[in-house]
Amino acid sequence: MKRCNVLLLAPRFPAATFWNNKATCEAGGARHSAIPLGLLTVAAMLPPEWTCRLIDRNIDTVGAADVAWADLVMTGGMIVQRPDCLDVIALAQASGKPVAVGGPDVTSEPKYYGHADFVVIGEAESVIQDFIAAWESGERHGTFTAEKFKADVTTTPVPRYDLLKRGDYLYLAVQFSRGCPFTCEFCDIIELYGRRPRVKTATQMLAELDAIRLSGYRGHVDFVDDNFIGNKKAVKEFLPALIAWQKKHDYPFVFSTEASVNLADDEALLALMRQAGFFVVFVGIESPDGDTLTAMQKKQNTRRALGDSIARIHRHGMFVIAGFIVGFDSEKASIADGMVDCIEDASIAICMAGLLTALPNTQLTRRLERENRMFPEDWSQKKLREGGDQCLLGLNFETLRQRRDVLADYKSLIDRIYSPSAFFGRVSRAARQLDCFWPARKPVPGAKPPRRVLGLARGDWAVLYRLLRAVMRRQPLLMGYYVKALLDCQRANPGALQAVGTMAAFYLHLGPFSRIVSREMARQIAEIDNGRWRAPATSREIVTPRAEGHVRDRFVA
Repeated sequence: MKRCNVLLLAPRFPAATFWNNKATCEAGGARHSAIPLGLLTVAAMLPPEWTCRLIDRNIDTVGAADVAWADLVMTGGMIVQRPDCLDVIALAQASGKPVAVGGPDVTSEPKYYGHADFVVIGEAESVIQDFIAAWESGERHGTFTAEKFKADVTTTPVPRYDLLKRGDYLYLAVQFSRGCPFTCEFCDIIELYGRRPRVKTATQMLAELDAIRLSGYRGHVDFVDDNFIGNKKAVKEFLPALIAWQKKHDYPFVFSTEASVNLADDEALLALMRQAGFFVVFVGIESPDGDTLTAMQKKQNTRRALGDSIARIHRHGMFVIAGFIVGFDSEKASIADGMVDCIEDASIAICMAGLLTALPNTQLTRRLERENRMFPEDWSQKKLREGGDQCLLGLNFETLRQRRDVLADYKSLIDRIYSPSAFFGRVSRAARQLDCFWPARKPVPGAKPPRRVLGLARGDWAVLYRLLRAVMRRQPLLMGYYVKALLDCQRANPGALQAVGTMAAFYLHLGPFSRIVSREMARQIAEIDNGRWRAPATSREIVTPRAEGHVRDRFVA
């Protein structure tokens, strides 16, 4: 096997996005939030004779010497990373270095990456050996297409966590499953990974956690699954092994993940996740309106009272981050009021509220194309190059409601849920519901018990000090809100103080970001009011409900 120097370059996220939370990272003593898990996993699939280096462009710059060292550059990412991913390809090729690109955006729209030297479409496990063989035989161009939903994740190796710089990231990450059993119209997960969740073995997962633990890391680990409970049977088989592992190693980690709201229906599963150390769950609520949920094929959210479901998750020690979307065809004029009421009643402090975006190859996009309502690709590409995510770049289609009304509803929602008083009020209410799980630590032989002040150990106080120092630097006028939320929690439920600190730290990013979104919505609304908005050319032919087989009684040409 020939030697090969591989430079793995993780593309930048745009600055103005929900997830690019540099200010929150600062409060946690980190430089960026999430690790490039996909690139680390691919690196682990390469021959051991190949030498790998990782540069995350969200943290570091790429120098000429870095590129000169490489025989091969590898990159890839999500749709919002596309502009920088294309820049990475140009950077490498300008130095005469071949580039291999893969990942979810390449898989969804490979046409934008055809100029790369190697293009990998689909999951790498299925084609990595073909790629390696091609490289070893001297080929320097090629496209490798994996059969959809066929990758055997039980063969996926432990990611190359050793390539990371310790301390750069707010949390580390693992993946247990791929795929989701639901059929939400707007979602591309089922298009990328299928509806039958494929899971790793418990032995695999514990090996990944061991690799992280042996690196010396302690703290937050995210299960990046798009629906952690998509295969409930497998999860329930895995969690007891995870609990035993946590006990054996004195609980080195706390966990977060994403799950469908039906998690709240299963008390046994909630109890297992609590005991395993899960402390936060992202849940896609999308809309409080039952008709809208039905129309988007998210019927699982209509079968339960959402407020009660969130409260049940909170009572098991996990606070909820929730996703909401504005812009569905069946929305009513009161949608902003309904969303605000839902968020406030359920005490959901952190909400990822975005505009509906028709993603490539989804059921939604195919329907809008049949209805001749999709904006042309050059419009979407221009917006993507301007930077941002679905909070700024959504509604890439002709809406049924007046576009101005949709934008006004979204602006109203953002303004109301991210005012300081509303946000920190929800933090305090959620704190009272949380029954956090804090395992008893094993005593160190011969050592004195750790000194605690107001129920907190020195390390906990260090975390809160870092938070308040970041507040003083970035939001000094809001210090009172932070201190009040922490003191309220200390009095009412001190066991939730770390969770409250985490929720509060998000506002370092979400407060300023919400104002960016609000100003952009105001600009777009003014553009419409002043007659400067012209919808990109789309075919105006109306496709009748009878021909399409579903009801669209408010389609206005």
